[in-house]
Amino acid sequence: MTDLPLPIPRSADADASPAPSARDRLLRQATAMFAVKGFTAASTREICEAAGVNIASIRYYFGDKEGLYRETLLGPITEVIHAFGRFDDPELSFEEAMRMFLAPILGVASGHKDPSVQVQVMKLHLREMLEPSPAFRQVVEQTILPAYQALSGMLARHCGLRRPDDDIHQLAFALVAMANDYCQSREMMKLLAPGVLDRPRALEQVLDRLVGYAHALLDHEVGRRQRTAIATAASGRPESTPPS
Repeated sequence: MTDLPLPIPRSADADASPAPSARDRLLRQATAMFAVKGFTAASTREICEAAGVNIASIRYYFGDKEGLYRETLLGPITEVIHAFGRFDDPELSFEEAMRMFLAPILGVASGHKDPSVQVQVMKLHLREMLEPSPAFRQVVEQTILPAYQALSGMLARHCGLRRPDDDIHQLAFALVAMANDYCQSREMMKLLAPGVLDRPRALEQVLDRLVGYAHALLDHEVGRRQRTAIATAASGRPESTPPS
């Protein structure tokens, strides 16, 4: 009788996700170093040493340092935008649309299991918001702008407009800012009110509230427009804002 091979003993963590590839290790280390040092100060050699790969790996996977940097910006943003789905579908209610839009920004049901990665990504994006690089501007034009246009178009539709105007853009920025602040200010929140984000299902509760706040802001915008139209009609003056 032929002996069957014995199963290889597995550690307690063996059923976890497989070890990251060389490309993934490069992206993670590059994100961390770019977030702290910026694009210019972070050297490709130290990134490769931290990732445990050959210096030629950057050229193989990304072409050059700029290609690596662009991917550290593009990857997380693309992942979030993909998770939006068809949030601007006219068949969806406003609450359904905003839940689909806000959940990925907050990281609800996010695929990122390591919170340190999210922190590094946020630090990198904060640096870019203060001093936008050409790579970031390109990422914004290619990926963020279409998603923003979908958001502003959805808000305009729910306000009874054919297209967004400056007031709709202000509303869109306010909604995005609410969600972004919960992501970017988590360490400050832990200092000021530790229990807010430490409760079970904390992010789900935040999402529920932000969807409610978004609806309140939408109602305010609709009401403000109605009051302005009534006041303008009563005064006999032409509207300062062209009809949309």
